[in-house]
Order: sequence, then C-alpha cells, then structure tokens
Amino acid sequence: MSSWAHGPGHGWSWSMPHRLAGGAARLRRTAPGLVLAVAVAVVATVLGRWVPVVGGPVFAIVLGGVVAALFAPGERMSPGIAVAAKPVLQASIVVLGTGLSLQQVITVGAGSLPVMLGTLAVALGGGWLIGRMLGVGGATRILVSVGTGICGASAIAATTAVIDARKHEIAYAVGTIFVFNVAAVLAFPALGHLFGLSDHAFGLWAGTAVNDTSSVVAAAVSYGGDASSYAIVVKLTRTLLLVPVVIALALWTAHRQAGADRGLRGIPWHRVLPLFLLGFLAAATLDTLGVIPPAWHPTLSLLGTFLITVALAGVGLSLRPSEIRGAGTRPLLLGGILWIMVAASSLGLQALTGTL
Repeated sequence: MSSWAHGPGHGWSWSMPHRLAGGAARLRRTAPGLVLAVAVAVVATVLGRWVPVVGGPVFAIVLGGVVAALFAPGERMSPGIAVAAKPVLQASIVVLGTGLSLQQVITVGAGSLPVMLGTLAVALGGGWLIGRMLGVGGATRILVSVGTGICGASAIAATTAVIDARKHEIAYAVGTIFVFNVAAVLAFPALGHLFGLSDHAFGLWAGTAVNDTSSVVAAAVSYGGDASSYAIVVKLTRTLLLVPVVIALALWTAHRQAGADRGLRGIPWHRVLPLFLLGFLAAATLDTLGVIPPAWHPTLSLLGTFLITVALAGVGLSLRPSEIRGAGTRPLLLGGILWIMVAASSLGLQALTGTL
C-alpha cells in the first residue's frame, strides 16, 4: 500500500475515517427518535385514509402529542425527533416544489402580495398597540407579532438574533405561537368548509393566516384539492417578508443601543434566507424546464405528503405542556387576538381584492 494512505501529513487517510465515524455516531443518535416519528406517521397515514376529512398530517401531530404526554420521550429520542420536526419538513417542501412550475410560483406570489402585506401590517400594528395595552414586554411583543405575521418559530429565531431577546421572552413567544399553530391545524379546515372556500381561497387564507410552515401545510393538505400547493407558495412568499422586517429591526436596535456596532453585520442571513427555500425554488425551476418527468409527479406528491406527516409527528412528539403553560396569560391573549385579527383580515382582504 502506498505511503500516502497512512502518512500523518496527508489529510485524506485521516479525515475520511473520522468523517465516517462521525456520520455513524450521528445516525446512532438520531435513529431512535426518527424511527419513532416515522412509526407515528405510518399510523397517522392509515388513520388519515380512514378519515380523510381529518387527514394524516393532523392525526400525526395529535398522535405525537398523545405519545409525548403519555410516555415523555427522553433525551435518547430528542435528536431524532428534532430531525423529524425540522429538516424532514424542509425536505418535504423541496419535494413538493417538484410539482409546481416557476410560473405558478411567481403568479401566485404576486397575486397574493396585497393580502400578505395587509395581514403583516395588521399583525405588526396590532401587536404594538394591543401588546402595550396588555402590558406585554417589548421583546415578547415584537416576537409574538413577527411570529404571527410572517412565519412562526422561524421568524422568532431570526428576529431574536437582532433584538437580543432573553430566553424567557423567546420561550413565551414560541409557546404562544405553538398553541395557535395547533389550533389552526385543527380548526382551519373545518372553518374553510363551513365558509365554502375554494381550494384557491383556502390556500391563500392558510398561507397568510397560519403561523409556522408545518401548520400551513398540515391545514392545507387536510383541506384537500389544490389547496396545499397554493398555500405552500403563498407561505414561502410570505417568508421572504422576513428579510426587510429583520433588517428594519436590526437597524432599529442598533439605533437604540448607543455606541453599539451592529447594523447589517448582525443579521443572521442563514436564518433569514433558509436553504430549503432556495431548494424549493430550484425544484420548481427543474419542473418548469421539464427535467422532472410528469409521470413522477404522483409519486413525488405522495412522498412529500408522507414527509410532512413525519415532520408533524416530530412536532407532536416534541410537545411539552410546561412550555405551553409557561407562555403565561398575557402573551397568550396577545397571540390569540392577533391570530383572530390576521385570520379575519385575510378573508376581508381577499373579498376586497376579488380573490375570495
């Protein structure tokens, strides 16, 4: 064997085994929780086929929450559950992008912009005014408002880095947003059918009035028809609004902190422009160019839906009642009022713009 294969001066022979060992260690850490999430997703998928009006994704988050409450998955399960709740969800959005043309993405995004901007204004303006009336602290008020108006926990994570929020404020905001994410998944499909919304109208409603991406997708998939593809495009377009909002908050914080050297350098760009969003656009571009055969679309759609179900199982399994209780009453009340205001204004703006 050549000497370069084991010489200490040559990185390949030393780094490759270490990388393989590191990958195997990560797999051992994530496998138990990920397998549990997949098992919950399989059961939820079966139940969803029996009761299609509820759907597999909704069953997944409910079953995951029941399992978490009854058995309290420990630290051994946590890494895999975290992978299911976030990276798997992001992968599902990329996969679902293969069924959309780039022209659809641009058309839907542009057509929904008035409703998105209007609901964002309601969330931010209402959060500032009502939050002050309720006595909710400044950072908590901002986080709940941005989380409600843009994209839930993702918006909270990106905003936290530029306003220096404290841990308990972040916990209050995340707990509040999560409560109304679950409420939206359970309530929106039934309300949509009650109001007689078309797939197009429901997708725009869910995409602009539900907080986290996972909840938007779950509600839209449960509604059925083409609501899911429309809601995903609206939601991802809405996520882009995080860029100017975070920049504005970063500059505002820098202005308030006399002598602080922050500004644009303090912005967490990897959070503001997440990789999965670029992956979604890349997948839609490939579909537009005809690289993805149309015969693959049904299989890719089923795969995307199952990955969503796995992700929501992970969200359910990560539920901790103490986190919800820890949100307190005033942030929770603020989140509830903003949620209702944004949901109502979304439908109202759709009626005004002729998209309802």
